[in-house]
Amino acid sequence: MTPGLAEELLTYNVAGLLGEPPGSSRSYAIAGVILDLGPDLVQADPVEGAIRVARTNRGILVTGRLTTSLAMTCSRCLREIEVPLVLMLEEEVLPSIDLVTGLALDTGAEPDLPRLTDHHELELEPLVREAIQLAEPIAPLCRIDCPGLCVVCGRELAEGGHEHGPEAIDARLEALRGFRVDDGGDPG
Repeated sequence: MTPGLAEELLTYNVAGLLGEPPGSSRSYAIAGVILDLGPDLVQADPVEGAIRVARTNRGILVTGRLTTSLAMTCSRCLREIEVPLVLMLEEEVLPSIDLVTGLALDTGAEPDLPRLTDHHELELEPLVREAIQLAEPIAPLCRIDCPGLCVVCGRELAEGGHEHGPEAIDARLEALRGFRVDDGGDPG
């Protein structure tokens, strides 16, 4: 996908919806969107799904269910894996320009809320990117019971058991090798 195309696919002009009464809505299908998630995250599949934008008394409510997957590495066995994500969006986006007067609205009272552009466009890319980043697993696994790697040789434990020779013992602890607990004696 060419740079800038994701922005175009996830940008919707909602000026008409802003002129309608609260409760009015539109639905949009989203398909084939690849986002630039930065150097640490790579999408394995495009974003797919649908959103609904509804007029509220203050702005636009965006709800939707989107799917994608990330190309990651299993945190236990270090295999390359694909982690599916389901993204649930529910965000209110407020206008930055008054629809009737064209004057800028005061955004100081709620500076952290997402805003429509000066052309009354809803830009979903930042919301979808944030949802992906929040859904990214901290320790992705190839499977829930992944045994990981052998701490001695680094071989995958899922490949089956394997043996190692006797472990070298620190010379300072050699005297403990012959230590045995006497469990049959008098405690006193």
